[in-house]
Amino acid sequence: MSRRREQVAKQARERIASIQAALSAMDYVSSGTLLHYTKVCGRPACRCAKDPSARHGPYFRWGHMKGGKLVHRTVSPEQADILRRAIANYRRAKKLMKAWENETERLMDIELPQKP
Repeated sequence: MSRRREQVAKQARERIASIQAALSAMDYVSSGTLLHYTKVCGRPACRCAKDPSARHGPYFRWGHMKGGKLVHRTVSPEQADILRRAIANYRRAKKLMKAWENETERLMDIELPQKP
């Protein structure tokens, strides 16, 4: 293997190690969407009927796929905080996995070139 190829392979392995470290540092991972909303109760005498800033809530709903179906679940504000981080981690993990796949392909091409 040429010196240039060795250098490219070394850099790819370093990037893979960096990706693995970033993935192992994640605590929570979850797909889905977190919805934040307020609502009007419907009682005419309630403050929420006249003032939009006085609506009830906030409420949080987590939507995600489970068993091939979209399910929604109401979560507490504390769970919503965890879910925000978990969803961000999930999206970042997907990008990191794609980068890992690209580095693997690069290594495969360098270390095991195709036969003519």
